[in-house]
Amino acid sequence: MTGSLLGSGQAAAILFGIFFTALLLRIPVAFSLALACLPILLIEPRLSSEILVQETFNSYNSFILLAVPFFLLTANLMNGGGITDRLMTLSRTMVGHWPGGLAQINVVLSFFFAGISGSSTADAASQSKVFIEAQRREGYDDSFSVAITAVSSVLAVIIPPSILMIIWGGTLTTSIGALFLAGIVPGALITVAQMATVHVYAKMRNYPTYKRASWGDLARSLLVSVPALTTPFIIIGGKIFGWFTATESACIAVIYAAFLSLLFYREMNLRGFYEALVDTGRFSAIALFCVGTASAFGWLLAYYKIPQAILSGVSAWHLGPTGMGFLVAGVFLVVGCFLDAIPAIIIVGTILQPLTVSAGMDPVHFAMIGIVSLAFGLVTPPYGLCLLIACSMAGMRLMDAIKDVLIMLAPMCIVLVMIIVWPEIVLFLPRLISPDFLR
Repeated sequence: MTGSLLGSGQAAAILFGIFFTALLLRIPVAFSLALACLPILLIEPRLSSEILVQETFNSYNSFILLAVPFFLLTANLMNGGGITDRLMTLSRTMVGHWPGGLAQINVVLSFFFAGISGSSTADAASQSKVFIEAQRREGYDDSFSVAITAVSSVLAVIIPPSILMIIWGGTLTTSIGALFLAGIVPGALITVAQMATVHVYAKMRNYPTYKRASWGDLARSLLVSVPALTTPFIIIGGKIFGWFTATESACIAVIYAAFLSLLFYREMNLRGFYEALVDTGRFSAIALFCVGTASAFGWLLAYYKIPQAILSGVSAWHLGPTGMGFLVAGVFLVVGCFLDAIPAIIIVGTILQPLTVSAGMDPVHFAMIGIVSLAFGLVTPPYGLCLLIACSMAGMRLMDAIKDVLIMLAPMCIVLVMIIVWPEIVLFLPRLISPDFLR
């Protein structure tokens, strides 16, 4: 930038050099981003360290971001109020008689829970407590149990309402309603891919199967679970039909979850409600702190016009929508291995967006390729937060589970390729239900 002490290349070297060094030293991502910003703010005469605080807090001045803690609170209320237990019973009556019954239940419960929580880390933590030890007792291999629990948890950021969709929509000005609709088909396809993988494992390793539930049992478990299953319809339906915004839908989800937990099912007391609030505060602080420092990092990238310098070379490749889709997926798959999904969206998504526009790619298609690719990063080392959670709960090393994780990711990668090659997989529902979202 004219008048700046540092050039784009020098600034980029300092920012990314310090950031990745801090990550190698195992400094948390949010602090690594802040530490990377400080030297430049102190060196550059026109800037000051106050900008780090200013840009961090500017990023919080967003009505959309309020949805993040509310969706996390909804998930905690569902877990503590017995709602998850009822969804697990429903899952068992539906797929418990399939090969690898308990693992199939694990996947289906993650599918249901994804429509409520929007947080893969919350899903990984709650599912690990329930399933890993249960699968051990039934003779499942530890590596398989950890892998399927971690991999199924990524559904929570693909199936609406997803926290990543809210961050993406707020940062890159993409319709959140369109993203909610666009995530349904890819989420369902990945669920089917995971269940097929479990089927193959179960046949090869002779994993146990439950007795088929009667139609009466299925009807009873469905009836009991209907109030819980209504939650995603309230959240998604209200946003689609314009009854309320994404943030307002999150607030209504909290009220509804609290009603079910405290008054309808009556399995949560005031102490449990307090604990849900405390857990939500802790997880929200972690997520939003990442948003703030990533925004400051992104501001410095823009100040030195680093994205333009990066894009100038790539623009010469003249990629079409499909080629650009593979480039986007490749970048996010690599970035997701080292960086949390939220700062990746704010930093990398902002850099790639102009390229996708010039290639003629639909913004919703771009968003879903990015979100699905980043979801894989939740279970791939060295970052792999969901995998780390599952391994910690199981008391095993990450490297002992990585082989099964990679095997399970293979059919999911096929779904990602399908999304890139056939955009209608993503755009079909938004165009059918609410085409205004795509304008």
